[in-house]
Amino acid sequence: MWKLKQILYMTKNINKLVDNGRVAVLYSPGFGAGWSTWNKGVPDLVFDPAIVKFVEDEQWAELTTYVTLKYPGIYTGGMKELAVAWLPVGTEFRIGEYDGAENIEVKEETGWITA
Repeated sequence: MWKLKQILYMTKNINKLVDNGRVAVLYSPGFGAGWSTWNKGVPDLVFDPAIVKFVEDEQWAELTTYVTLKYPGIYTGGMKELAVAWLPVGTEFRIGEYDGAENIEVKEETGWITA
């Protein structure tokens, strides 16, 4: 039996990188370990602008140092697989995870049901 973890992000008070009306969202699509889904108490990990820049510039050593200093004690297994998705500002989304592989689900695209 498989297990699906999901985190819903509709935040306003988190520092985000915005470019041309799009917000950078961090997620770890590789199997093995998630990123934000394995660090649920640290929602900043989804948007941290410094992490976005390190990932986009493929500065992995600098990323490791930054994360170690800024977020001591978090699980970093998914850090090696980090990717950046750019979503329009105001998009409601959630990050799902299966076997460590995270994916981004946009509310308008996934047919959410309201009880």
